[in-house]
Amino acid sequence: MNLLQRIKLHLYLFFLSLLICSLANSEARDVAELQAVLESRVNSHRSVGLVVGLIDGTDTVITSVGLSDKQNQLAVNESSIFEIGSITKTFTGILLADMVIKGEVELDDPVEKFLPKGMVMPTWKGHDITLLSLATHRSSLPRLPTNLLQHTKDMANPYAAYSVDHLYEFLSSYTLKRDINEKSEYSNLGMGLLGHVLALKAGQSYESLVRERILVPLKMMDTSITVSAGSLSLFVNGHDIEGNKTAYWDLPTLAGAGALRSNIGDMMIYLAANMGVTDSPVAQAIELSQKIRYELGSNNIGLAWLTRHGPEGTITWHNGGTGGFRSYIGFDKQKSRGVVVLANSQDNADEIGVAVLANQISSLIPEEFEPILVAQNELKKLTGIYELAPNFKITISHVGDSLYAQATGQSRFELFAKSKHEYFFKVVNASITFNLNAESDVDSLVLHQNGRHKARKIE
Repeated sequence: MNLLQRIKLHLYLFFLSLLICSLANSEARDVAELQAVLESRVNSHRSVGLVVGLIDGTDTVITSVGLSDKQNQLAVNESSIFEIGSITKTFTGILLADMVIKGEVELDDPVEKFLPKGMVMPTWKGHDITLLSLATHRSSLPRLPTNLLQHTKDMANPYAAYSVDHLYEFLSSYTLKRDINEKSEYSNLGMGLLGHVLALKAGQSYESLVRERILVPLKMMDTSITVSAGSLSLFVNGHDIEGNKTAYWDLPTLAGAGALRSNIGDMMIYLAANMGVTDSPVAQAIELSQKIRYELGSNNIGLAWLTRHGPEGTITWHNGGTGGFRSYIGFDKQKSRGVVVLANSQDNADEIGVAVLANQISSLIPEEFEPILVAQNELKKLTGIYELAPNFKITISHVGDSLYAQATGQSRFELFAKSKHEYFFKVVNASITFNLNAESDVDSLVLHQNGRHKARKIE
């Protein structure tokens, strides 16, 4: 190598080192910014504890802030176990895909085929509810079984006493309201039923089936439904929107809808496997589970997995929520960027996950509004009962100049006006917009919390 070549090489290495330092400093700034924003959410009482994991190309970042319990003042960390709620549904979708690939079931199999002899599923004009109907929320079954509340012994843990016999009692007596596969409508019942019948087909519990087919192959050793005695100290407490400790949720019959608990280490393994950035023994089942089949609102749906196409890219995702926990997993395969958010409070995990995915962390700093005063006669027009689901209603009331919202089984909280028909909570990152019909009467509201949830006025 001559002198000129050596000089060129030294210059190249010098500028390469500057670039690497610049990138490292940029990544450090991003992590520091994320940490600061998450800490601001804890300090403003929007969150109790948050653990966020990010995959960006070949880089992996995990950050944690806040507490596992407001009483014991212990910090959350990478080993902390959270309820992941409806993210469990994606595991159920992968289970179905795995059993299809292995020839154990077919997507078009009627659900009734796998139930005990003599059990009859609801039908519509000769059409059967199939495994695919359940996995894509097109079964025409309601969001929750209509007999859930009559068998609920503790509203703080609403699914715990709901047995298989109760489920069969509901299925044998329920009349569908529309044709099967007519449209997609989100159903915890449907996904819980899917997990139940897959377990029946395999001849084992849902938990052992998930462990055998997904958790062990992926080496996710800290994910389960039953938290072992040795891990109980790592199981963080959930909190309601006032920051009070909540009960854990148990779903013995509808486990496939939301029963799993996990930590960020395991969920990052799961994220990487679903992004396809690591070799996985369940890669074929994962691919089949993410295959788009129908529309579901503003998203497309595969076998439980949701996919949203937009200017920010193509995001495959799911979220979860139980009594005291919120969670989010999402990824953009083309950008090799994915995120997991685990919260032991009612903070908006979706908002955090979407902002991190879009690299718009600064947008997580909450916008502050000075509430305006709305006349009492205008507040009176907003009052009433709004039905979000058959078993979930929001009651809007007013006392003097103050407006209040109270959801089924929850405390009453004051709303603050941004405009005559837009109101926000101070205790949680959520807001309500009231909608008018053609006669300028209020006929519905939209709750903005972990997405948009429309509720029609019934009283």
